[in-house]
Amino acid sequence: MKRFLFIIFIAFCITACHKDDEPTPSVNEQTVLLYLPWSSNLTGNFQTNISDFEQAIKQDILKNPRVLVLFASSTTKATLFELSYEKGNSKRTTIKDYQNPAFTTTAWITSILDDVKNTAPANRYAMIIGCHGMGWIPVQQGTKSFTARQKYHFEYDGPIQTRFFGGLTSQYQTEISTLKEGIQGAGLKMEYILFDDCYMSNIEVAYELKDVASHLIGCPTEVMAYGMPYTNIAPYLIGNVNYEEIGNEFLKFYQNYTDMPCGTLGITNCSEVESLAGIMKEINSRFTFDSSPTSTVQRLDGYTPTIFFDYGDYVSKLCTDPELLIRFNNQLERVIPSKYRKHTEYYFTTVSGSQKIKINTFSGITISDPSNNSLASTKTETDWYKATH
Repeated sequence: MKRFLFIIFIAFCITACHKDDEPTPSVNEQTVLLYLPWSSNLTGNFQTNISDFEQAIKQDILKNPRVLVLFASSTTKATLFELSYEKGNSKRTTIKDYQNPAFTTTAWITSILDDVKNTAPANRYAMIIGCHGMGWIPVQQGTKSFTARQKYHFEYDGPIQTRFFGGLTSQYQTEISTLKEGIQGAGLKMEYILFDDCYMSNIEVAYELKDVASHLIGCPTEVMAYGMPYTNIAPYLIGNVNYEEIGNEFLKFYQNYTDMPCGTLGITNCSEVESLAGIMKEINSRFTFDSSPTSTVQRLDGYTPTIFFDYGDYVSKLCTDPELLIRFNNQLERVIPSKYRKHTEYYFTTVSGSQKIKINTFSGITISDPSNNSLASTKTETDWYKATH
């Protein structure tokens, strides 16, 4: 019996020592995912975005955070790799290759985020999404000809290009609800989601994503195909996030952008969006917008009829109760503080011929409530509309 107990004791000690010797994954303070799904005409721009990020990493900005990139080089292949700092340079380390990825599904987004969590576990996660964007507008199924539907901004040919959250056709475009469900499936809430896409600083989008991100960074208008100036803003996206400096660097870059000095940016505090919806519901219960003055509301796109209106300017034309309007503006300031609203004098659109349009008023975020454009015909089905009417 003594020998038996001694053997059991030794076996327990060996097992305990073995468990202690097993390496445990180190938890980082922050992991940032640069998510670049397939988009045929932006592949070159995506490669530039990665290179710009690497230029920032060469400045040795990665102390505890880690940066991962999901890049689709074709419709059938995508690669997850890490950017790290090594001896004054940025290093790329392949983590996983994916064949025939289902870019537009909830399961795909969840699986990618699961791989990110397993590779680089962190206390905070953030996501940068590069592609074409169309705000909350649902993916238009099918391949209608331009004569049967409106032409999107990313379908115009011209010397200056701008950036669906996805590619040029519906099979590579992702619904905002799918993104939300994919993040929820991975059990995450992002510190921020940066949309390097057109028209994504939008109240309908913000309301949809308010439970899966603390902040949203995006453009209310079209953004140049070049995208975000990552060499300049990456130091403020990594580690201790500085939203004001992100905006400052974005504006400085696009004020001096050679091809077309136009750019707009809004940074949304998602924790304040629900309170804004409550005030908006009160406004909508008392006032009805007369479509006749639509042309007087600041437009922030190039579509006819307009799809994306400046949110603050729209409400200023809708609500005629001074006290209620003050309440609204105070809450809007909490949602998008003035220091997080950045714009050049004009914004640029490729729609209906390349043109610059003057910005007279700017709240950093758009709304489609007053739009009668056929592309916005399902606006009453959005969570925002249901919460505010």
